[in-house]
Amino acid sequence: MTGTTATTPTGRTAPPPRTPLRGRLAVVSVMLGIFSIVTTEILPIGLLTSIGSDFAVSDGTAGLMMTMPGLLAAVSAPLVTVATARIDRRVMLCAFMLLLALADFLVAAATDYRLVLVSRVMVGVTIGGFWSIGAGLAGRLVRPASVGRATAVIFSAVPLGSVLGVPAGTFVGGLAGWRTAFVVMGVLSVGVLVLMLLVVPPLPPAQVTRARLLGTVLARPGTRFALLLTFLVVLAHFATYTYVTPFLEQVTHAGPTLITAFLLVYGAAGIVGNFVGGALVARRPRLAVSLAAGLIAASAALLPVLGGGEAGAVALLAVWGVAYGAVPVCSQTWFARAAPEAPEAASVLFTASFQATFALGALAGGAVLDRGSVSAVMTLGGATAALAVVAAVVAGPRPRSLGVRERRG
Repeated sequence: MTGTTATTPTGRTAPPPRTPLRGRLAVVSVMLGIFSIVTTEILPIGLLTSIGSDFAVSDGTAGLMMTMPGLLAAVSAPLVTVATARIDRRVMLCAFMLLLALADFLVAAATDYRLVLVSRVMVGVTIGGFWSIGAGLAGRLVRPASVGRATAVIFSAVPLGSVLGVPAGTFVGGLAGWRTAFVVMGVLSVGVLVLMLLVVPPLPPAQVTRARLLGTVLARPGTRFALLLTFLVVLAHFATYTYVTPFLEQVTHAGPTLITAFLLVYGAAGIVGNFVGGALVARRPRLAVSLAAGLIAASAALLPVLGGGEAGAVALLAVWGVAYGAVPVCSQTWFARAAPEAPEAASVLFTASFQATFALGALAGGAVLDRGSVSAVMTLGGATAALAVVAAVVAGPRPRSLGVRERRG
């Protein structure tokens, strides 16, 4: 931690001082790092048709750009974290940002679809390593009273990647070509790397994460239940949202400008969902994840029914954005509570499960799309999310709420 609690002459505990500016900037740099990663990871969603056309591959095959990073992240999260357990975490964060920048520049210059997939492998390794380290760093960057708020700031990068990254990338792609969008992301990643070098303090490993520790945490009932919830909700989301652009093109008959606006609405709603979900999961974790899964189920299932019109499509995307915005912070909270004494191990398992399911969802959605229709993808995704609601309501351990509300830092 960056500070301790002081005591007054009367023996009472005094409120901790505010977190120094450098600590706050360090949190912002980690958030921007995750923002860059999330945006690069999901950028092909808004550019899927353009990239597929450029390389003469189907939408389902183009969906491999979403599958590859998730698979590699799931594998690299435990492997990279264990292999680099004794290396300063600041050094590793900077190394991953450099790798992300190189990946962005490679896909921008690719002349063959195989090079695009190589770039996505590099993105996957970055996701697995950076998320596993960065997701649990708030407690080492700010005062104890500010940890909850700092964690919410870090995870706000996920919906921000949707509200700013994907729509902006789609806009740039339509204006100057999809390759330009990746060049912009490469430049942003370099900028985040420089900021980290300036503001993130040395972070020697606080606890060496070994494979045995991961196995111990994984064996706990709370962890296994967190895995189940993450699997169902994330599978449902990415099997459907990966192909939301083809849906809007084929069913809603929306043009590029309108699709960008719709994705912007979705992302803005996601920011709201992130902070609402973070507040609710602190008190009612089961209710938080049930609501998120239920709203995703309803939105995806209703899109084929109401999404033919622009008003219906944008309304459902707004509800979907609020729901999914709450998912990462809810999932991370369930994992963290299963292993409060091993935050990095919990983050590794969260990252690995989240990304593996991300990849499986994109792959499953692509298979359904190539053999059926984009409406069938939405219907099946909605049914899967409904299973998560059932699991959250009737099964699993009941974690304790945080109980004590964080004081202002």
